[in-house]
Amino acid sequence: MRVRSPLARLRPWLVPTACFAWASYFAFHAIVGETGLMALGGYRAERSALDAHEKLLATRKAVLDHRYALLDPRHVDPDLADELVRDQLGVVRKDEVVVPLKQGD
Repeated sequence: MRVRSPLARLRPWLVPTACFAWASYFAFHAIVGETGLMALGGYRAERSALDAHEKLLATRKAVLDHRYALLDPRHVDPDLADELVRDQLGVVRKDEVVVPLKQGD
């Protein structure tokens, strides 16, 4: 009777076990990894939040573009010019009544 060494008994299982471990490693990371299927829901939520923020910024940009167009040096909108002068210089006409408000009201 011939005695086989422990390594000789494991040799037929060595390659399939290594291949299974290699495939299991990649399958695990495909499901649970930071870019796997489990993270997909978080990415979708982040995407929808960024889309909402993008819409908000587009609205703000449209408002600023409109205001910029009103400040065209060739033809300034009189209402906007009046608003800016009153806001920045504190100019008031003689026939206006000023009602002071407390800060925080």
